[in-house]
Amino acid sequence: MFDQFVKDISGKEMYLIFSLWIFLVFFVVVSILLFITKKQHITYMSDLPLEDGTEELPQSLPL
Repeated sequence: MFDQFVKDISGKEMYLIFSLWIFLVFFVVVSILLFITKKQHITYMSDLPLEDGTEELPQSLPL
């Protein structure tokens, strides 16, 4: 089925190689960010959904 869409496109190999490179670059960047992110930040972000928002409420601003 995919061959029907790309049979008339010249240079279709370049599209496939380009999409592979985009995937690889994205994967490498995400992996690097995963390793350089601080453990404290990851713990903070993972605890956010569990907080009910009642602790440490800031003072309301006067209108």
